[in-house]
Amino acid sequence: MSTLWWVRHGPTHAKGMVGWTDLPADLSDTGQLRRLSALLPDAPVISSTLSRAVETADAIQDGRPRLPHDPDLRELHFGEWEMRRHDEIEEEDPAHIRAFWDQPGEISAPGGESWADLQARVGRAADRLLARGTDVIVVAHFGAILTQYQRAAGLTTRDAFGQKIDNLSVSAFRWAGSGSSPRDADADLAAASSADWTVLRINHLA
Repeated sequence: MSTLWWVRHGPTHAKGMVGWTDLPADLSDTGQLRRLSALLPDAPVISSTLSRAVETADAIQDGRPRLPHDPDLRELHFGEWEMRRHDEIEEEDPAHIRAFWDQPGEISAPGGESWADLQARVGRAADRLLARGTDVIVVAHFGAILTQYQRAAGLTTRDAFGQKIDNLSVSAFRWAGSGSSPRDADADLAAASSADWTVLRINHLA
């Protein structure tokens, strides 16, 4: 049995779509960081390779063991849409961006990733961590965390999109199965999660 404690990085205050763009986190709320650290278990800490996640992991580590940064934990790559506002893209290509959000799955931004790509990538990272058989604190990103909430709760992608994941929030998902649950199709996710997963917390703010 393993629990992954997912923490979304501190805010960047960026106005556009921030995927692989490497922005720093605003970690000025030291009180919230202390409360967050106190809420988390005594477990190893890992983060994506992006600065906003690495810096947040540094801020809450508090003597916990640190695992090497994992690029598979990065946010969705928005390709040519990186750092651009939704309304700007909608003016240029309304059908594409509406389909991207309304029909999540195989549709990607030009030069970017689809939701299915993100699910597979983050799922690989989560499986490696679950194989440790211990709790792990994972500092990552909105999209990455949402893929694992979808997986644990057995939701369709559209239903998962309705869940808010705030900066510096904690979402904890316990895996009690004997192997990796499927993640390639919504039907498989739903079938696997009911018996094997428990959503302990979602979007909890300390």
